[in-house]
Amino acid sequence: MIAALFVRADSHYKTIPGVDCWDMERDARLFQGGSPVIAHPPCRAWGQLSHIAKPRHDEKDLAYFAVKKVRECGGVLEHPAKSKLWAAAGLPSPGHRDEFGGWTIMVSQFWWGHKAEKKTLLYIVGIEPAELPDIPFVMGEAPCVVASSGRRKDGRRLKRRPEISKKEREATPPAFANFLIEIANKCARKYEH
Repeated sequence: MIAALFVRADSHYKTIPGVDCWDMERDARLFQGGSPVIAHPPCRAWGQLSHIAKPRHDEKDLAYFAVKKVRECGGVLEHPAKSKLWAAAGLPSPGHRDEFGGWTIMVSQFWWGHKAEKKTLLYIVGIEPAELPDIPFVMGEAPCVVASSGRRKDGRRLKRRPEISKKEREATPPAFANFLIEIANKCARKYEH
């Protein structure tokens, strides 16, 4: 069993056998451990537009909880490429490790079918980089952009590509979810509790 923490109520993870989903209603903060995790803590308090975001008063703490569970149980934490969580929580930058054996890689969710590039950091504890599942590197430009990107300081659009919706921005492409599950499953076999 894999625990998927902080998933959307309509998450693809909920259709996959062997994934124990924790959404807002179930409250991922009640997860006690016992299985590797895939953590998707809310990012608006940590992203490049955090200065204009309006997160709940306790929302930043959810990311710290997610880091703690990945370190305790093994697994993977997913957050935007420009997340300020890495510096705040002492997470290693790509190419480095921390004292928990954790390491970071940057990927583009476009490689797994997202309509926008959506560069993403993955913090992984429990397997070595050489044990990662195959990454389907895709060249070319994504057909869409994330709504908060691709604008000049004056607000004019840099490129003429459609923007994705908030739901699309928050959703995890099914193929990417399967990739993260594969990582967590490998951590389950390797990580000692």
